[in-house]
Amino acid sequence: MLKIAVPNKGALADSASQMLAEAGYRQRRNAKDLVTLDPDNDVEFFYLRPRDIAIYVGEGTLDVGITGRDLLLDSGAHATEDVALGFGASTFRFAAPIGKMSAIKDLAGARIATSYPGIVGSYLADKGIEAEVVRLDGAVESSVRLGVADAIADVVETGSTLRQADLEVFGEPILSSEAVLITRQDTPNPDGFDVFKRRLDGVIVARTYVMMDYDIRVEQVERAVELTPGIESPTVSPLHREGWVAVRSMVPRDAAQRVMDGLYELGARGILVTDILACRI
Repeated sequence: MLKIAVPNKGALADSASQMLAEAGYRQRRNAKDLVTLDPDNDVEFFYLRPRDIAIYVGEGTLDVGITGRDLLLDSGAHATEDVALGFGASTFRFAAPIGKMSAIKDLAGARIATSYPGIVGSYLADKGIEAEVVRLDGAVESSVRLGVADAIADVVETGSTLRQADLEVFGEPILSSEAVLITRQDTPNPDGFDVFKRRLDGVIVARTYVMMDYDIRVEQVERAVELTPGIESPTVSPLHREGWVAVRSMVPRDAAQRVMDGLYELGARGILVTDILACRI
Protein backbone atom coordinates (compact mmCIF):
# COMPACT_ATOMS: atom_id res chain seq x y z
CA MET A 1 0.00 0.00 0.00
CA LEU A 2 1.38 3.40 -1.03
CA LYS A 3 1.84 5.74 1.97
CA ILE A 4 1.41 9.40 1.10
CA ALA A 5 2.09 12.49 3.22
CA VAL A 6 -0.29 15.43 2.76
CA PRO A 7 -0.19 18.89 4.41
CA ASN A 8 -2.57 18.96 7.37
CA LYS A 9 -2.97 22.75 7.44
CA GLY A 10 -1.66 25.97 5.98
CA ALA A 11 -1.72 27.39 2.48
CA LEU A 12 -1.07 24.04 0.77
CA ALA A 13 -3.54 21.83 2.65
CA ASP A 14 -6.86 22.59 0.92
CA SER A 15 -5.38 22.71 -2.58
CA ALA A 16 -3.52 19.43 -2.08
CA SER A 17 -6.65 17.64 -0.86
CA GLN A 18 -8.66 19.08 -3.74
CA MET A 19 -6.13 17.82 -6.29
CA LEU A 20 -6.14 14.36 -4.72
CA ALA A 21 -9.94 14.29 -4.77
CA GLU A 22 -9.93 15.27 -8.45
CA ALA A 23 -7.48 12.41 -9.04
CA GLY A 24 -10.07 10.01 -7.63
CA TYR A 25 -8.70 9.50 -4.11
CA ARG A 26 -10.67 9.48 -0.90
CA GLN A 27 -9.90 12.39 1.41
CA ARG A 28 -10.56 13.03 5.08
CA ARG A 29 -13.95 14.40 6.07
CA ASN A 30 -12.80 15.90 9.34
CA ALA A 31 -9.90 18.34 9.54
CA LYS A 32 -8.80 16.64 12.76
CA ASP A 33 -8.31 13.25 11.10
CA LEU A 34 -4.63 12.31 10.90
CA VAL A 35 -4.94 9.27 8.62
CA THR A 36 -7.29 8.31 5.79
CA LEU A 37 -7.33 4.85 4.24
CA ASP A 38 -8.40 4.42 0.61
CA PRO A 39 -8.50 0.63 0.10
CA ASP A 40 -10.08 0.89 -3.37
CA ASN A 41 -6.95 2.63 -4.64
CA ASP A 42 -4.53 0.84 -2.30
CA VAL A 43 -3.21 4.06 -0.72
CA GLU A 44 -3.06 5.55 2.77
CA PHE A 45 -2.86 9.28 3.44
CA PHE A 46 -1.09 10.80 6.45
CA TYR A 47 -1.84 14.44 7.28
CA LEU A 48 1.29 16.09 8.65
CA ARG A 49 2.86 19.49 9.20
CA PRO A 50 4.11 20.65 5.77
CA ARG A 51 7.55 21.37 7.24
CA ASP A 52 7.89 17.75 8.44
CA ILE A 53 6.81 15.97 5.27
CA ALA A 54 10.19 15.99 3.53
CA ILE A 55 11.79 14.45 6.63
CA TYR A 56 9.32 11.54 6.75
CA VAL A 57 9.75 10.87 3.03
CA GLY A 58 13.54 11.27 3.16
CA GLU A 59 13.81 8.75 5.98
CA GLY A 60 11.63 6.27 4.09
CA THR A 61 8.89 6.26 6.74
CA LEU A 62 6.44 7.39 4.05
CA ASP A 63 6.71 6.75 0.32
CA VAL A 64 5.56 10.01 -1.25
CA GLY A 65 4.74 13.51 -0.09
CA ILE A 66 3.22 16.80 -1.15
CA THR A 67 4.92 19.88 0.27
CA GLY A 68 6.41 23.20 -0.79
CA ARG A 69 9.66 23.39 -2.72
CA ASP A 70 10.92 25.88 -0.13
CA LEU A 71 10.18 23.47 2.74
CA LEU A 72 11.86 20.60 0.89
CA LEU A 73 15.06 22.56 0.27
CA ASP A 74 15.13 24.02 3.77
CA SER A 75 14.72 20.61 5.41
CA GLY A 76 17.97 19.12 4.12
CA ALA A 77 16.11 15.80 3.95
CA HIS A 78 17.16 12.91 1.72
CA ALA A 79 14.20 13.63 -0.58
CA THR A 80 13.88 15.03 -4.09
CA GLU A 81 11.31 16.93 -6.14
CA ASP A 82 9.57 14.69 -8.66
CA VAL A 83 7.04 17.04 -10.27
CA ALA A 84 5.70 20.57 -9.72
CA LEU A 85 1.96 20.53 -9.00
CA GLY A 86 0.94 24.00 -10.16
CA PHE A 87 -0.46 25.51 -6.97
CA GLY A 88 0.83 27.28 -3.87
CA ALA A 89 3.15 29.59 -5.81
CA SER A 90 5.28 31.97 -3.75
CA THR A 91 8.52 33.92 -3.98
CA PHE A 92 11.22 33.95 -1.30
CA ARG A 93 13.05 37.28 -0.98
CA PHE A 94 15.17 39.50 1.22
CA ALA A 95 13.69 42.66 2.75
CA ALA A 96 15.10 45.46 4.87
CA PRO A 97 14.02 48.87 6.20
CA ILE A 98 13.17 51.23 3.35
CA GLY A 99 16.30 52.77 1.86
CA LYS A 100 18.76 50.74 3.94
CA MET A 101 19.78 48.02 1.47
CA SER A 102 19.59 47.77 -2.32
CA ALA A 103 21.71 44.76 -3.27
CA ILE A 104 22.59 41.34 -1.91
CA LYS A 105 26.14 42.49 -1.13
CA ASP A 106 24.69 44.87 1.47
CA LEU A 107 23.91 41.83 3.63
CA ALA A 108 27.56 41.25 4.45
CA GLY A 109 27.93 41.27 8.23
CA ALA A 110 24.19 41.74 8.78
CA ARG A 111 21.80 39.76 10.94
CA ILE A 112 19.09 38.10 8.82
CA ALA A 113 15.93 36.74 10.45
CA THR A 114 14.12 33.90 8.71
CA SER A 115 12.06 30.76 9.22
CA TYR A 116 14.13 29.08 6.50
CA PRO A 117 17.73 29.04 7.74
CA GLY A 118 18.73 26.18 5.46
CA ILE A 119 17.76 28.03 2.29
CA VAL A 120 19.19 31.35 3.40
CA GLY A 121 22.46 29.84 4.63
CA SER A 122 23.01 27.97 1.38
CA TYR A 123 22.15 31.02 -0.72
CA LEU A 124 24.55 33.28 1.16
CA ALA A 125 27.31 30.67 0.96
CA ASP A 126 26.83 30.38 -2.81
CA LYS A 127 27.13 34.17 -3.10
CA GLY A 128 30.19 34.29 -0.84
CA ILE A 129 28.47 36.54 1.69
CA GLU A 130 29.15 36.16 5.41
CA ALA A 131 26.17 37.08 7.57
CA GLU A 132 24.45 35.87 10.72
CA VAL A 133 21.25 33.89 10.13
CA VAL A 134 18.75 34.25 12.99
CA ARG A 135 16.16 31.47 13.02
CA LEU A 136 12.60 32.44 13.96
CA ASP A 137 9.49 30.28 13.68
CA GLY A 138 7.22 33.06 12.46
CA ALA A 139 6.41 36.78 12.27
CA VAL A 140 9.88 37.63 11.02
CA GLU A 141 8.62 41.04 9.83
CA SER A 142 8.72 42.31 13.42
CA SER A 143 12.31 41.22 14.04
CA VAL A 144 13.91 44.34 12.56
CA ARG A 145 11.76 46.74 14.56
CA LEU A 146 12.48 44.75 17.72
CA GLY A 147 16.22 44.91 17.11
CA VAL A 148 16.71 41.19 16.57
CA ALA A 149 17.80 41.51 12.92
CA ASP A 150 18.92 44.00 10.28
CA ALA A 151 17.05 42.30 7.44
CA ILE A 152 14.70 39.39 6.85
CA ALA A 153 14.24 36.62 4.32
CA ASP A 154 10.69 35.43 3.88
CA VAL A 155 7.93 34.39 1.50
CA VAL A 156 6.54 37.43 -0.31
CA GLU A 157 3.15 37.45 -2.03
CA THR A 158 1.66 40.94 -2.32
CA GLY A 159 4.22 42.72 -0.10
CA SER A 160 1.50 44.38 1.99
CA THR A 161 2.76 42.83 5.25
CA LEU A 162 6.26 44.13 4.55
CA ARG A 163 5.00 47.63 3.86
CA GLN A 164 3.12 47.65 7.14
CA ALA A 165 6.43 46.89 8.87
CA ASP A 166 8.21 49.65 6.87
CA LEU A 167 10.24 47.07 4.94
CA GLU A 168 10.96 46.71 1.22
CA VAL A 169 12.29 43.85 -0.88
CA PHE A 170 15.66 44.16 -2.59
CA GLY A 171 17.95 42.07 -4.73
CA GLU A 172 16.98 39.11 -6.87
CA PRO A 173 14.52 36.49 -5.59
CA ILE A 174 16.13 33.76 -3.52
CA LEU A 175 13.71 31.09 -4.66
CA SER A 176 10.46 30.61 -6.56
CA SER A 177 8.40 27.98 -4.79
CA GLU A 178 5.20 26.00 -5.31
CA ALA A 179 3.70 22.71 -4.20
CA VAL A 180 5.73 19.71 -5.37
CA LEU A 181 5.49 15.94 -5.27
CA ILE A 182 8.52 14.48 -3.52
CA THR A 183 10.07 11.02 -3.21
CA ARG A 184 13.10 9.61 -1.44
CA GLN A 185 16.45 10.19 -3.15
CA ASP A 186 18.37 7.35 -4.77
CA THR A 187 15.56 4.86 -4.15
CA PRO A 188 13.42 2.95 -6.69
CA ASN A 189 9.87 4.21 -6.89
CA PRO A 190 7.56 2.22 -4.59
CA ASP A 191 4.77 0.02 -5.90
CA GLY A 192 1.78 2.10 -6.96
CA PHE A 193 3.77 5.30 -7.43
CA ASP A 194 3.56 5.33 -11.24
CA VAL A 195 -0.24 5.14 -11.14
CA PHE A 196 -0.42 7.83 -8.47
CA LYS A 197 1.83 10.20 -10.41
CA ARG A 198 -0.04 9.51 -13.65
CA ARG A 199 -3.28 10.53 -11.98
CA LEU A 200 -1.81 13.78 -10.70
CA ASP A 201 -0.35 14.49 -14.13
CA GLY A 202 -3.85 13.98 -15.52
CA VAL A 203 -5.26 16.55 -13.10
CA ILE A 204 -2.55 19.06 -14.03
CA VAL A 205 -3.30 18.67 -17.74
CA ALA A 206 -7.07 18.84 -17.13
CA ARG A 207 -6.61 22.12 -15.27
CA THR A 208 -4.32 23.52 -17.96
CA TYR A 209 -6.44 22.66 -21.02
CA VAL A 210 -10.05 22.85 -22.15
CA MET A 211 -11.82 20.90 -24.89
CA MET A 212 -12.85 23.01 -27.88
CA ASP A 213 -15.39 21.90 -30.50
CA TYR A 214 -16.34 23.85 -33.60
CA ASP A 215 -17.73 23.50 -37.12
CA ILE A 216 -15.87 24.95 -40.11
CA ARG A 217 -15.78 24.76 -43.88
CA VAL A 218 -13.42 22.16 -45.34
CA GLU A 219 -11.26 24.70 -47.14
CA GLN A 220 -10.50 26.44 -43.83
CA VAL A 221 -9.55 23.32 -41.87
CA GLU A 222 -5.79 23.64 -42.27
CA ARG A 223 -5.77 27.24 -41.06
CA ALA A 224 -8.08 26.33 -38.18
CA VAL A 225 -5.89 23.43 -37.13
CA GLU A 226 -2.94 25.83 -36.92
CA LEU A 227 -4.90 27.57 -34.14
CA THR A 228 -5.96 24.31 -32.47
CA PRO A 229 -3.19 21.71 -33.02
CA GLY A 230 -4.15 19.80 -29.87
CA ILE A 231 -1.83 17.56 -27.88
CA GLU A 232 -1.11 15.22 -30.78
CA SER A 233 -3.67 16.04 -33.47
CA PRO A 234 -7.26 17.29 -33.49
CA THR A 235 -10.20 15.07 -34.38
CA VAL A 236 -11.87 16.06 -37.66
CA SER A 237 -15.23 14.51 -38.57
CA PRO A 238 -17.48 15.12 -41.60
CA LEU A 239 -20.83 16.82 -41.02
CA HIS A 240 -24.13 16.09 -42.74
CA ARG A 241 -23.90 19.60 -44.17
CA GLU A 242 -21.83 19.27 -47.34
CA GLY A 243 -18.47 21.04 -47.28
CA TRP A 244 -18.33 21.32 -43.48
CA VAL A 245 -16.51 19.35 -40.80
CA ALA A 246 -16.54 19.22 -37.00
CA VAL A 247 -13.23 19.67 -35.19
CA ARG A 248 -12.41 18.74 -31.60
CA SER A 249 -9.12 19.67 -29.95
CA MET A 250 -7.53 20.38 -26.58
CA VAL A 251 -6.60 24.05 -26.20
CA PRO A 252 -4.63 25.82 -23.44
CA ARG A 253 -7.15 27.27 -21.01
CA ASP A 254 -5.53 30.69 -20.80
CA ALA A 255 -5.61 31.06 -24.60
CA ALA A 256 -9.14 29.77 -25.19
CA GLN A 257 -10.84 33.14 -25.73
CA ARG A 258 -8.20 34.32 -28.20
CA VAL A 259 -8.43 31.04 -30.11
CA MET A 260 -12.21 31.35 -30.29
CA ASP A 261 -11.85 34.85 -31.74
CA GLY A 262 -9.42 33.58 -34.37
CA LEU A 263 -11.65 30.66 -35.32
CA TYR A 264 -14.70 32.88 -35.66
CA GLU A 265 -12.81 35.17 -38.03
CA LEU A 266 -11.98 32.09 -40.14
CA GLY A 267 -15.70 31.32 -40.40
CA ALA A 268 -15.98 28.68 -37.67
CA ARG A 269 -19.35 28.45 -35.99
CA GLY A 270 -20.84 26.50 -33.09
CA ILE A 271 -17.64 27.04 -31.12
CA LEU A 272 -17.97 25.35 -27.73
CA VAL A 273 -15.56 25.13 -24.81
CA THR A 274 -15.93 22.52 -22.05
CA ASP A 275 -13.90 21.69 -18.98
CA ILE A 276 -11.84 18.51 -18.84
CA LEU A 277 -12.46 16.65 -15.59
CA ALA A 278 -9.74 14.04 -16.00
CA CYS A 279 -7.40 12.75 -18.67
CA ARG A 280 -4.43 10.57 -19.47
CA ILE A 281 -1.92 11.88 -21.98
